[in-house]
Amino acid sequence: MQKPIIELGPRIIFYIGHVAVTETVCFAFLISVVIVIFAFLATRKMTRVPKGAQLLGEMLVGLVYNITKDAMGEKRSEKFAPYMGTLLTFFALGSCLGMFGLRPIAADLNCTVPFAVISFVMIHYNAVRAHTAKGYMKHLAEPYAFIFPFNVLSDLMFPVTLGMRIFGNLLAGFIVMTLMYHALGVLTNGIGSAVPFFQIAIPLPFHLFFDLFEPGLQAYIFVMLTMVFTANGSDVEEH
Repeated sequence: MQKPIIELGPRIIFYIGHVAVTETVCFAFLISVVIVIFAFLATRKMTRVPKGAQLLGEMLVGLVYNITKDAMGEKRSEKFAPYMGTLLTFFALGSCLGMFGLRPIAADLNCTVPFAVISFVMIHYNAVRAHTAKGYMKHLAEPYAFIFPFNVLSDLMFPVTLGMRIFGNLLAGFIVMTLMYHALGVLTNGIGSAVPFFQIAIPLPFHLFFDLFEPGLQAYIFVMLTMVFTANGSDVEEH
């Protein structure tokens, strides 16, 4: 009897020529559309006293600006809050897809690593822009010159660790929930029940943790690390 093949990677939905379009790409596009539609509805007929979508939008924007101001300072919040808010919303929504039995987009390295690379480039671009390339190179050679290659290696590992952190946590949760449903299905079949009541009640608290709390926490950590490293890089002392 042939054993079923279990694939950990995202499913390929269709091809465009020789390019495979995975479920991660489709979900990411769908989430982007949802964010754009919400932004349009929230700003279409703005009133002095907000309500509905505008009220929710203003609450989210205010929350993001406050988080960015606390992490990066009030001066930088105006510049970086839009990107941080978009990143946080995108990851939070995309990582909660497990509630609907779908694969979270952050459980795919093709999603998390590119965003980590973007954060890496932004961090070092702003550091060099604030203190010149020479000043930043001096910082990497502190407190001793022989430390320079280790500091460079540490910086180069940042996008890897940043992308792997959220990927590992979300993939682990996805695997746990998949195995749980499989085990509960076997249990239901074992007692000969036609109603999958085990799959209905038991997974709910696990969904709340693995598909709501954990994704939200990991998205917050991803954005917070990006903000802290960007702020710290821009605060390098000049010599």
